[in-house]
Amino acid sequence: MTKLRSIIKREYLTRVNSKAFILSTLLGPIIMGAFTVAPVFIAMMETGEATRVAIFDQTGRLYDRVRESISNELGEAAGSSQTTLPVDMNASPEERARRAGMAMRGGFKIERAERAGRTNEEVKRELSERVRRNELEGYVVIPPDVFTSKKAEYYGRNLGDLINSMRIEEGLSRAVNEQRLADTGVDKELLREVSTQVTVNTFKVSEKTEEQDSGEAFFLVLGVGLLILVMILIYGGTVLSAVMEEKETRIAEVLFSSVGAFPLMLGKLVGVSLVALTQIVIWGILVLGFSVYGVATLQGHGVDLQLPPVSVANVIYSVVFFLLGFFIYASIYAVIGSIVRTYDESQGFMMVAIVPLVLSFYLVFPIMRNPESGIAFWSSIIPFSSPVIMPVRIVAQPVALWQIMLSLLIGIGTVVLLTWLAARIYRIGMLMYGKRATIPEVWRWVRQA
Repeated sequence: MTKLRSIIKREYLTRVNSKAFILSTLLGPIIMGAFTVAPVFIAMMETGEATRVAIFDQTGRLYDRVRESISNELGEAAGSSQTTLPVDMNASPEERARRAGMAMRGGFKIERAERAGRTNEEVKRELSERVRRNELEGYVVIPPDVFTSKKAEYYGRNLGDLINSMRIEEGLSRAVNEQRLADTGVDKELLREVSTQVTVNTFKVSEKTEEQDSGEAFFLVLGVGLLILVMILIYGGTVLSAVMEEKETRIAEVLFSSVGAFPLMLGKLVGVSLVALTQIVIWGILVLGFSVYGVATLQGHGVDLQLPPVSVANVIYSVVFFLLGFFIYASIYAVIGSIVRTYDESQGFMMVAIVPLVLSFYLVFPIMRNPESGIAFWSSIIPFSSPVIMPVRIVAQPVALWQIMLSLLIGIGTVVLLTWLAARIYRIGMLMYGKRATIPEVWRWVRQA
């Protein structure tokens, strides 16, 4: 036991005191925040002037509703007093802009295009020319049969602007539906009331109580699964390198004279894993501190914001299965490190090793819909998928305690078995020189060691 502690201490302190560990620990939350938060803000920010859109309403009844509906899509109040005048297609661009009285609505400048004695094709041709001259970003054509065909047309210079395209499409759909209801005599205020979205609060029925559940637990366990994947990608190579370290320095003969292969392998696995867990704990404290501070700051400015409620039991299960998943896949990397001679040889094995973990994420949503199915049970028991699937089943609905304990016992047994297997391969493979081991030879080492 003393030798095992010495190996763990050596592996842990060597890596924790390195500059790479300190730098990655400090920059980790910043990088993760940049990759998660920054894209959202970038996607939402306005990259220039308001989007200039003309609406060619061939029905003669939908323009005001469409303009107002697009405004509501942007979260603005409906019923604005702003109006626009018909656009003379023969006037100069400056005059058309002035007479249109273009209303800027949350990133949109919406104007009305009138036929003004022209044919529909001539109006569309003129609008296309304005798009080419950069006077408009696009225009919407609402055909006379839009109420029956439920189809409209959008012509734009940049069809890659998916956000604004969705706003226009959803705004137009709402306007058409409202107009159809209004044609039947429905009051405008009543129309707005029936269009209000209903919020459904969800409650999970457990064996004793009914408690409100807004879905935070599901995202917690899904995040734990992703964290296992990320940490294995980061530290799997470290585990492998730690196992291969003595192969490169050729000091295994000295080590084996004082310590067995199993304690040596277990010490390396635990030592490197503790480095990863140390980093995760530091990141967790930093994220929690920033979250509490950020919520308190926003509440101080009058923003009604609360940290999502998550039960203590779900947190405990998430931590336990995270540890189990990390040790299972870290021990797989230890087996790989005991087989290969160089780091280059391990590249193919490393990607194949995490395939079961990746495949587990494909099963998450089917299992959420039916957590008592046969595939849900077996995938939560099989050790290579249980760290992801079992927490998902637990938050979906109550799971029998014996199933949870069986999953944990099989997972722990798998870690011990893989570590023992790696040690037996390691002991013989360390003393082999000059040739790459084949699968039959590896199997013979396991039986002979």
